[in-house]
Amino acid sequence: MNIAQLAEQGKFIITTEIGPPKGVDIKEMLEIAELMRGKVDALNVTDQQSSVMRLGSLPVCRLLKESSLEPIFQMTCRDRNRIALQSDLLGAYALGITNVLCLTGDSVSLGDHPQAKPVFDLDSVSLLCAARQLEGGKDLSGNDLEGAPEFCLGAVVSPESEPLEPQLIKMEKKVKAGAQFFQTQAVYDSKKLEEFMKAVAPLNVPVMVGIVLLRSAGMARFMNRSIAGIHVPEELIEEMEKTEKRAKTSVEIAARLINEMKGLCQGVHIMAIGWEKRVPEVLEAAGL
Repeated sequence: MNIAQLAEQGKFIITTEIGPPKGVDIKEMLEIAELMRGKVDALNVTDQQSSVMRLGSLPVCRLLKESSLEPIFQMTCRDRNRIALQSDLLGAYALGITNVLCLTGDSVSLGDHPQAKPVFDLDSVSLLCAARQLEGGKDLSGNDLEGAPEFCLGAVVSPESEPLEPQLIKMEKKVKAGAQFFQTQAVYDSKKLEEFMKAVAPLNVPVMVGIVLLRSAGMARFMNRSIAGIHVPEELIEEMEKTEKRAKTSVEIAARLINEMKGLCQGVHIMAIGWEKRVPEVLEAAGL
C-alpha cells in the first residue's frame, strides 16, 4: 500500500531516508536498507542531497522494489527541466514506483559542483501540478499520453519556521496541487508541533514529523545557525554536550521526541544523516 492508503487505515506511518552512494558500490546502501525491513513502512531515497552528485534516486528506488522494500522517490527541481521531470515521473511509474516526494531542491552552491547551472524550471508546487496532469492523461503542454500513471504524492513543510504563516500558505497550495502526505523538517519542540497541527487540521492531510538524530552539540548549534526552520532547544544541546555516549544519548532523545509527538501527527520520518544503522535502535527505544 502507498503512504496515503496506510494513513487512511489509521496506521502510524514510519519512514526513514537512505542516501545513494557517490559511485556504484551499492553494497553498504543495500545492507542499510535491509536493516529497515519490517521496521519502516517506506524508505525515502534522496535525490542528489545537498547538491552533492550521487547515484540517482530512481535506479535505487527500483533496486529497493526488487528487494520487496517500499521506496519513496524524492524528486528535486534543481537539476532537471520540465521535460526531464515529467519523463522521470513516467519512468518511475513504469518501474512500479508510485510514492513520490516533490521538492524544489537545495542551491548548487552547497554541493560539490558549485559551478553547475541550476535549472528550477519548476518548483515543488508546479511539480505536484505536473504529476497530477500526467495522472489526467496529458503532459504539461496538453499533449495526450498513451496510458496515464497513478501516484501518491508527497511534499515537505517546516512547522518551526518563524513566521509560520508563509509555510501554512505554501502547504495549502501544495495540497491544492495534489499533495497527499507531508513530511516535515526536523522538529524538536512538541508544543510547536501541536500548534502547527491545529493550524493545518482543516487541510485533512497526513503529516509525518521529521526527527533528525543529533550527532553532537556542535551539529545542533550548526543547524540552529544555518538551517532555516530548525531550532534545537538549548536543553537538548546541553544534554548532548555533557554525555560521554553520544550515540546512545542521541537515540534516547529521538525516541523521547517521537513518544512526545506521536499522538499529534500521523507518522514519523527519521533522518539519521550518517547514523542510519541507529534507526532500528530509535524505533525500539520508542516502542514502535
